[in-house]
Amino acid sequence: MGIENMAGLAWRWRGTVGVTLVTALAVAGAYAEANPAHRYGGLHLTSHPPLAAYLLLAVPAVALIWRNSRPVEVLGLAVGGAVGWAALGQIDGAALVPVIVGVYWVALTRTRRIAIAAGLAGAAAIFVAEGLLGPFGWLGGPNATMWPELLAAGTAGAYVAARRQWLAAESDRAARAEQAREDETRRRVDAERIRIARELHDVVAHSMAMINIQATAAGMQLAADPASAAESIQAIRRASKSGLRELRAILEVLRQADGGSPVPVPDMRAITALVEATSAAGTPTTLKSAGPPASLPPPVALAAYRIVQESLTNVVRHAGRVAATVALRLDGGYLYVDVINDGGTAPAACTDGTGAGLAGMRERASVLGGTLDAGPRHGGGFAVHARLPVAATPPGIPPAPAADPAGAAAISQQSSPAGRADGPHARPITSRP
Repeated sequence: MGIENMAGLAWRWRGTVGVTLVTALAVAGAYAEANPAHRYGGLHLTSHPPLAAYLLLAVPAVALIWRNSRPVEVLGLAVGGAVGWAALGQIDGAALVPVIVGVYWVALTRTRRIAIAAGLAGAAAIFVAEGLLGPFGWLGGPNATMWPELLAAGTAGAYVAARRQWLAAESDRAARAEQAREDETRRRVDAERIRIARELHDVVAHSMAMINIQATAAGMQLAADPASAAESIQAIRRASKSGLRELRAILEVLRQADGGSPVPVPDMRAITALVEATSAAGTPTTLKSAGPPASLPPPVALAAYRIVQESLTNVVRHAGRVAATVALRLDGGYLYVDVINDGGTAPAACTDGTGAGLAGMRERASVLGGTLDAGPRHGGGFAVHARLPVAATPPGIPPAPAADPAGAAAISQQSSPAGRADGPHARPITSRP
């Protein structure tokens, strides 16, 4: 038998014992009060009611079994029994026990208005019956004592009902708070999973694209130009080493139990190295950015690096050996990142702007509150325009360590908005606004 079944059985047994006790008190007490030899406050009862009259008390007491489902009807039956007992000229003392229990249960299970109305109606009926037919008249015996008894029963029932409602409300609030915490945890886990997937995509896609291009070149040059083949193999080694370094950085973040990120964030020198590596892979790439690297917020620096990295990866994979331009500028509290290629004969797989890499770039920009536009250019080629706010880092993005001098990009925060990078008012990235 389960715990719930045992608890239900115990509750039913307690209810049965309670009903039995109320029945015994009502019948035995009424019998003692009705005994002809009993003297009560100077009153001598000379007659004893018939045995069947005790059903007026026993039936309402037994009817308390249905006190939860039909409390008003049970109270009415108990009041009827007390009125009938008084009509026989008997003392409504013990006969009020089922009435008191009935008032308590109505106040416990029904609204305040119903409980007050039912209690007053029952008390009034008993008062009139005792005053007209009872042995003590209008102001004696039960008519004087039942009012505080019924009031106490109703008050106790109302208090228990209010207490149960309060406990239920507290339990509901606690359950909703726990559900909210679980939803927030799930949301954070999903966001972190998406962030890690985006980082892995950027690192693996870029590294594999570079390795594939250089491996193809090495295979073509191995017999005709061994020196160029050796250079391509060295480029493969550098690309694979860089990719492994970034993968190790991602895994190191995943191992951090406290959620901290000791991995450095790429700075503008890392973007310079990225442009040089792309040019070495056979895609002539130019970086338009005057002056020393700016000190950017780590989330912005990481977003800019990943956007440039993914854009150049798409150029290498889909546009062939065509010229590309990377332009960076600060203007009005925003970092503008433009990556433009001149197009080529190879098909552009992401010209509709729906690729996973482009979606990841847009996510990076939107997380920081920026925008990113990507699409084919008029006359051929492809352009990516991002605008990332640098004046203030959005709340909820924790700080990250300083930039890596070697240009090693690693996991940190999310990205920011997109926009255009070329314009007559562009200025060098020399300071943080």
